Amino acid sequence: MNPIFYILAAMSALVLIFFAILYYCFSKAFLVTQKQRDSVKEFDIPDGEIYEPHREQMVQWIKEVRAMPHEDVSVTSFDGITLHGRYFEYDPAAPTELMFHGYRGNADRDLCGGVQRCMAIGHNALIVDQRCSGRSGGNVITFGVNERRDCETWVKFMIDHFGDDVKIILTGISMGGATVLMASGYPQPKNVIGVLSDCGYTSAEEIIKKVIKDDMKLPADAAYPFVKLAARVFGGFDLEEMPPIEAVKQCALPVIIFHGDADDFVPCEMGRRIYDACASEKKQLVVVSGAGHGLSYLVDPELYLCELGPFFDGEKCQYNN
Repeated sequence: MNPIFYILAAMSALVLIFFAILYYCFSKAFLVTQKQRDSVKEFDIPDGEIYEPHREQMVQWIKEVRAMPHEDVSVTSFDGITLHGRYFEYDPAAPTELMFHGYRGNADRDLCGGVQRCMAIGHNALIVDQRCSGRSGGNVITFGVNERRDCETWVKFMIDHFGDDVKIILTGISMGGATVLMASGYPQPKNVIGVLSDCGYTSAEEIIKKVIKDDMKLPADAAYPFVKLAARVFGGFDLEEMPPIEAVKQCALPVIIFHGDADDFVPCEMGRRIYDACASEKKQLVVVSGAGHGLSYLVDPELYLCELGPFFDGEKCQYNN
């Protein structure tokens, strides 16, 4: 048989293997299947010993928030996905926190404490099921790239729905925190009065490389290009578009950052670097002692409320740690 046939066959096999590797990376990092959606438990508390001391409190919060009066709302994303949210009102004249949850999380689990916190400081809350989560459509997570665009869609909806006088605070935890930081690098309507980021990461590249190294035990620098290319080929997005650490260099909004110093997933040093890079004239970093990933409010609610409550009206915190 002609040797060229074997060469072409070998090349084809290599191409197939290459694309198989790309798709594997895509499915692990970005794809959310219907099976994964269907497997979500009623109280989807994350696994891990850091969450065990707080499991009962988190379940209680979820139950309480589910029972609270609220308005179901929805928007259509720039790429045609229906996104759902729930609005909880404290006072129509109060600021409203537009809240985004974390990677492979959901509003029910990640933001139940946020709703409780909003009620405690006199804020309204609009909690969003991000694309691929809860009642929202879509099946590709983009680490804040398209989620940042969704944030802008929600802001426009809020102005149209609640009126031109609505005051909006962009709030997020983990990937949601990164999402609102990314949004802060783009011009926002005057209605947006500030940003709250809780344990957001510096960039998708850094957090993905950390997971590749720590959890997958693979060489991060060698594996990451496959993940980045997979996002482009199968997801249609640029994973490195305006990372949070770059976005905050263009931020003119007040920004408050919370981060636990015991966060093993998104290290606290990422929060410190974001704070240092932030160009805002009004910014604050609150490091919560002993708090793991996403647990700052659970670990020290008094400190959290004390620092956040006065931040947007300029009063000095009186809390003594």
